[in-house]
Amino acid sequence: EMRADIGIALDGDADRVMIVDEKGRVIDGDQLIAVMAKSWQDRGRLSGGGVVATVMSNLGLERYLEGLGLSLVRTPVGDRYVVEHMREHGFNVGGEQSGHIILSDFSTTGDGLVTALQILGVVTESGKRVSEICNRFEPLPQVLKNVRYKHGKPLDDQEVIKAIDESKGKLGRAGRLVIRPSGTEPVIRVMAEGDDERLVGNVVNTIVDALKGAAA
Repeated sequence: EMRADIGIALDGDADRVMIVDEKGRVIDGDQLIAVMAKSWQDRGRLSGGGVVATVMSNLGLERYLEGLGLSLVRTPVGDRYVVEHMREHGFNVGGEQSGHIILSDFSTTGDGLVTALQILGVVTESGKRVSEICNRFEPLPQVLKNVRYKHGKPLDDQEVIKAIDESKGKLGRAGRLVIRPSGTEPVIRVMAEGDDERLVGNVVNTIVDALKGAAA
């Protein structure tokens, strides 16, 4: 409606940011990490030989960084784990898919305003549209489902373990599987991603069915 070149959205305490390009497409944290990594690498400013993200960041980001000769170090979900690893191992770019971006040259934690200003700087210097700058890689198909349980430890069930092992074998090197209990509620999150969207969906459904059976 506004015909704006860019949209910037911050959460309540402004530690997370999302960008919207001129076509109305949302740019998530993974893409913003990719933009900053490339920009700072070109300037000789990137520390640590790569970036830090969480287990939930898309495999497409990892492959993009590999193409630049950079590494992607993964931590558990939570910006505090990202910050901790950055501090201990000398990285200055990190973040989460959700829009927590840590640029430790400027701040010790996520700062949406700082990130937005840095992205605006990259776009301005390039003379290109936001859609050209902020879509650095094609995300791999990713499926995430939650399974709620009442008691016990469904992940210890033998049928669940078998389903997980078989699913890992099916995905192989062409995908990833992340299964983690929520830290705040009795929920197990099942995420898979890979080149084959149908296979990814089948893998998640297989594990979800096994978890539901164990939780019944």
